[in-house]
Amino acid sequence: MENKFVSYFSSISPLSKEESEAIAESMQTKTFIKGDYLLQEGQISANTYFILEGCVREYILIDGDEKTTNFFTEEQWAISLNSFAPENTAKHNWVCVEETTVVVGDEEQAQALFKRFPRFETISRAIMEAAFLEQKEALSSYYTDSPEQRYLKLIKSRPGLVQRVPQYQLASYIGVKPESLSRIRKRIASNTD
Repeated sequence: MENKFVSYFSSISPLSKEESEAIAESMQTKTFIKGDYLLQEGQISANTYFILEGCVREYILIDGDEKTTNFFTEEQWAISLNSFAPENTAKHNWVCVEETTVVVGDEEQAQALFKRFPRFETISRAIMEAAFLEQKEALSSYYTDSPEQRYLKLIKSRPGLVQRVPQYQLASYIGVKPESLSRIRKRIASNTD
């Protein structure tokens, strides 16, 4: 699993042997069981999580109903963008959909790496920008695409997710009730026959 994390950074920018070793040494991995929370609404998120294996669902509560807003799977970062300022608390929850192993990152550890390898700050910024862009695209899709278009994009960009996540959570993610998702899936299946 160490190689997966180092390889991820290498894909952003080639690393020297010393840089690769520093990243591997700084890795703090943790495994959570299905149903464990990485973050709950109202908490301040001091950590970021890189998913090595598993799936984490992000949701918000609206009038007691869970509305799924994201899924994080292998080689994705779970970063709470709204809780970077110390006074801001998370407005969402992160719960493991299945057993999940993550690399836990914190600000103190990041600053130590930046001090030792200043260019890691640029790599970190690229990661943050990618996370912002991904969230912005998902939000734009929610406003501009029909639920069927959102589902088609999801199965094209993340086909394995459909088998890993319960249908009611997928339905919530694309903004429909489970029975509407069933109708969308039937319509898509009949169009491909």
